[in-house]
Amino acid sequence: MLTIKVLGAGCPKCIKTEEVVKTALKNLNLEASVIKVTDLTEIMNHGVMMTPAVVINDDLVFTGRVPSVTEIEEYLKKINK
Repeated sequence: MLTIKVLGAGCPKCIKTEEVVKTALKNLNLEASVIKVTDLTEIMNHGVMMTPAVVINDDLVFTGRVPSVTEIEEYLKKINK
């Protein structure tokens, strides 16, 4: 099962990033464990200096911006081949 972490303190961009991730999953009919990470130490342990960030299966995929639904979908398609 996919594990997707949305890293951020809860700012509007972080909330939007979580929505984008869930929309991409729904569009692709994929199930995943979506975890919202707000703990600064855990965020820094992923090497993230700017939020929001998205970690998929322990790989830092996006950081410092809200990815588009299409970007998330393309990455998920690539790893689910």
